[in-house]
Formats: sequence, C-alpha cells, structure tokens
Amino acid sequence: MWERGFATIGLLIMSNIFMTLAWYGHLRAQPAQHLSLKGWLMVVLGSWGLAFFEYLLQVPANRIGYKGLGGPFSLVALKVIQEAIALVVFVLVAKVLFRGETLELRHYLALLLVLVAVWLAA
Repeated sequence: MWERGFATIGLLIMSNIFMTLAWYGHLRAQPAQHLSLKGWLMVVLGSWGLAFFEYLLQVPANRIGYKGLGGPFSLVALKVIQEAIALVVFVLVAKVLFRGETLELRHYLALLLVLVAVWLAA
C-alpha cells in the first residue's frame, strides 16, 4: 500500500512541475508587448503541450492512489494532496524562474495551512 502512496505522490510532483510551467512559465519567456493573435496562440499551444505531459502523469497518479481502485487515498485526500504539491512546486518555480517576485511570511503561512489540510484530509 505504501508503494502506491509513494508512486502517487511522485507522479503528482512531476505532473505539477509540468502544470506550473504550463501555467506560469510563459510569463517569463514571453514579453507582455507580444500579445498579438499569433503570439497568444503560440503561448496557448506551448502551454497545452506542457499540460499534455501533466495529464500523462496526473491521471495515472490518481488511478494508482485512489482508494476505490486499491490505493491508499480517498478522493478528497487526493485533491488536497495535489493542491499542496502544486503550491510547493509553485513556490520553488517562483523562487527559481521569478527571482524578483517576493514571497512574504503570509504566503508561507498559507502554504503551511494547506499542508495542515493535507494532514487532516489524509
């Protein structure tokens, strides 16, 4: 059972890296003045391309981890774990790709509350 839990969390971490890059990576790569239709389409298609890999990892993670299919997590626990992982990955990506962005104490406290929610839901 623990193997399925670790596999689920590992796949969710990898899928969230792709998700975060798809959602926010283009903000680093694409200057705001390039909002032409062609530029917008390129950003959307690039983000969808990254999101494809997110889904290749997220769907199996949920199927492996779901209690109804033999995994260790309830549906609610899967969702809360995914959100916590998404926030942790986001903070790491923000620190690496967006070094000018300031993360304040309240942001870290909010993350801590989400991690407490994971503990409560699991």
